[in-house]
Amino acid sequence: MEVVEQLSSGQIRLKPASHPVCRGCGRGDLHQILDLSSVPLANALLTAEGLTKPEERYPLVFYFCPACALAQIGETVPPQKLFSDYVYASSFSEKMLSHARMLVETTIATRRLAGHHLVIEIASNDGYLLQFYRDRGIPVLGVEPAANIAAIAESERGIPTLVDFFDRNLAERLASEGRSADIIHAHNVFAHVPEPGQFLAALKKALKPDGVIIIEVPYLGDLIDNLEFDTIYHEHFSYFSLTAVERLARIAGMSVSDVERVPIHGGSLRMFLTHDGAAPIAASVGALLGQEAARGMCDSQYYATFASRVWSLKAELVDLLRQLKSSGKRLAAYGASAKGSTLMNAFGIGADLLDFVVDRSTLKQGRFTPGNRLSILPPEALLERAAEYVLLLTWNFADEILAQQQAFRNAGGRFIVPLPSVKVV
Repeated sequence: MEVVEQLSSGQIRLKPASHPVCRGCGRGDLHQILDLSSVPLANALLTAEGLTKPEERYPLVFYFCPACALAQIGETVPPQKLFSDYVYASSFSEKMLSHARMLVETTIATRRLAGHHLVIEIASNDGYLLQFYRDRGIPVLGVEPAANIAAIAESERGIPTLVDFFDRNLAERLASEGRSADIIHAHNVFAHVPEPGQFLAALKKALKPDGVIIIEVPYLGDLIDNLEFDTIYHEHFSYFSLTAVERLARIAGMSVSDVERVPIHGGSLRMFLTHDGAAPIAASVGALLGQEAARGMCDSQYYATFASRVWSLKAELVDLLRQLKSSGKRLAAYGASAKGSTLMNAFGIGADLLDFVVDRSTLKQGRFTPGNRLSILPPEALLERAAEYVLLLTWNFADEILAQQQAFRNAGGRFIVPLPSVKVV
């Protein structure tokens, strides 16, 4: 990636990639939906030492492929730069733990899993999901490229974890070692691979003939309808509809045998993939494919107004923050999240409007947010520093966070929820 210029802030703006080709079908006639300019990597939280160094900024442009219906960003940041040292741990969210527990219990019951089965999770994080299989005596294996997070899974939860990126070579190695899986979980990782078709082919290699792959991804339909533009960041190469996944699965020799819409992360798809012909296709698959076609999700026109809606939201939110700040209010933010980084950097929300950010994750506390370089403190700082209004960057966990922060709210504190429309609660 070629450096274009070093900005006065000390950050480095990098040259955009040449006109991208589709990650799904290889076509080059992608339609641009939204240009969020050049922004830092969303999870590249800074240390105190890092504040003295320039930050890299990468173009973040959102496209749609009319040929295969895959939405995607054009820039490919190397996965090693994105994921080898990671600061997101799923276990800090009670909602994520509950979501995982319920899915595991359902899967064990419907698939009649027992001690002779094997469950593998790709991007297994800190073992938040696999621990529930382990507790039921079912063998598990995590695959997690971030060594610091894998160490937590092994040391704190006893989850055997391979520190590696999952690809065809690793899948073939597992199969040759007799470790093909009955169940493969891939939650919020499918969007993180630069070439989704190759990823599906690798999953197929690691799956037993009668096994099932369970994939969860944020749903493109909800992203567009609910203006969830902050889900767009460099870790997320692709953004999926069922139509796009079904086409990719067919190319890989698999079938989407069932699909569910689940509310996690602002609306997600849970898809069940099997070897082609290994399972009947549930009516839910055809029903959702039909709904997507009827809504026009395979047509670029469906996405035509998305950018203007995003910029209208920016004007409303930034105006509110400026009014509060100019009236002497103390403002902070909750959630040093990737989506929060996208929102703050794309909207130009910095230290002139926000004083600090809080987050429950001890992995993030003591660091600084990328781009605007706000200090990340424990949630107790909201009361200690007498914040009056808090921009809720992790709005997808709003119910959980509002309940946790009842003392702050009882003291008169208010939360600003930015999406899908600005509201103060």
